[in-house]
Amino acid sequence: MSEDKKLLGIGSRVSHPVHGKGVIVRIHKVAYEVSFIDHGLKMVGKEYDGWEVIEAIEAERDVSFNELEKALVKVLRAHSDIAEPVKIGDKWQDGTIEIKPYTSDLKSKEIPIDVFFKKIIMVRERLRVLEQRINNSDSLSNEEKLNMQQYITRIYGSLTTFNVLFRDKKDHFVGERAR
Repeated sequence: MSEDKKLLGIGSRVSHPVHGKGVIVRIHKVAYEVSFIDHGLKMVGKEYDGWEVIEAIEAERDVSFNELEKALVKVLRAHSDIAEPVKIGDKWQDGTIEIKPYTSDLKSKEIPIDVFFKKIIMVRERLRVLEQRINNSDSLSNEEKLNMQQYITRIYGSLTTFNVLFRDKKDHFVGERAR
């Protein structure tokens, strides 16, 4: 390895022109083992310079399994549709939503609030997956990606009404102003 080229450590995030985004999960003598989101594990030579380093983590001599696990969890959280459980606010536990029609000849509808809340979380998770697919698409131009991203941001903004249901503020929907 040339002296001016810095060795990347486990957990470094990269973007490869062919394989897409990935994270270095193991270091071999002459190559990195990289877990790519769309293409799985691939070996990439340490001398390769055709990729973009998104986040460099300094290489260490001894890397524990725990550190590797933390790096993988970070990548999975950022780039997958696997979501951590989101909790409903305590004051809404076992509550219901009642939908009353304008005319009295129609019946009201009651929906358990936890069922409604789960549907909102599903919408959010599907929006996140859609956002990732748009951003990682090779067939869309940057302008098309930006236009679609703006629509998704507006959808998040429309969903801020439901933030009152969340227990933790970190789980709230965020619209255009705060993104």
